[in-house]
Amino acid sequence: MSANFEAKKQIVEEIKDKLQKAKSVTFVDYRGLTVEEDTKMRKEFKQNGAEYKVYKNRLMLLALNELGIKGAEKYLEGTSAVAFGYDDEVAQAKIVCDYAEKTKKLSIKFGLLNGQCVESKEIEALAKLPSKDVLVAKLLGTLLGPISGLARVLNAPTQGLAIALNAIATK
Repeated sequence: MSANFEAKKQIVEEIKDKLQKAKSVTFVDYRGLTVEEDTKMRKEFKQNGAEYKVYKNRLMLLALNELGIKGAEKYLEGTSAVAFGYDDEVAQAKIVCDYAEKTKKLSIKFGLLNGQCVESKEIEALAKLPSKDVLVAKLLGTLLGPISGLARVLNAPTQGLAIALNAIATK
């Protein structure tokens, strides 16, 4: 086997590994993006536990097929890059959508969520969700609301008695 063939096999294995580790994946068309814009975007991906890479469409398609993911064939044409979200399902989708809106050059082709191909509309909807930390904070606030209300209700008679006793003592 040639060295070129072996190198391509390694790249396919690398793509498969990244696809399996990622919680969500977005495929984009990056045509017209400047080097400066690309560099800023890569830095933001790295800061948010995500990664942005450019692979050949044929190699990405091989990796997807080997993992049993179908439906990507129609999207992998032209210039393609892929954003892998490792820490959070939403973070990389937000970054992609933000840059697509800012630059007007980046466009979402499709994505992967739970091993299934999803349309660009679904990636945009995912990007509109709050981050995992915000959702957890909202859930905790919702759960703590009734508990703190109960504590205030239970504390009110004791507090009222203390105020009444204090008023009697000052007379």
